[in-house]
Amino acid sequence: MGDSTGTWDGQLVRQWLERRLGAARLDQAAADRRGYEAQDDYDKAAAEEWACRALTLGAFADEQDAFAKRLKQLIGEPAYQATGIYDDARFERHVRSHLRKVAKMTKENVGFEKTLRFQ
Repeated sequence: MGDSTGTWDGQLVRQWLERRLGAARLDQAAADRRGYEAQDDYDKAAAEEWACRALTLGAFADEQDAFAKRLKQLIGEPAYQATGIYDDARFERHVRSHLRKVAKMTKENVGFEKTLRFQ
């Protein structure tokens, strides 16, 4: 994998994932309060939470290659199981989209320093 901006920092990646988990939970709560018109926003936030949670399991974030392999494995899964979502197809599309975003960040080793809620 290409370390274009320096060395891989597993702690920074774990911190970024934890912050995104928290932001996704807040986004789900806000979408839930808005009701029917925000179902897509809810599914999108639930997908981000699912992806971040799946990436935090295990010690994959310690090494860039292991993290990239885990991302590739998750992207290749045929389906993602979650409860409480509105549309399964939309949820799976959002999960893959978020995983591809993180895979690009991993390959380029950029973006993990951005830990604000809104990106």
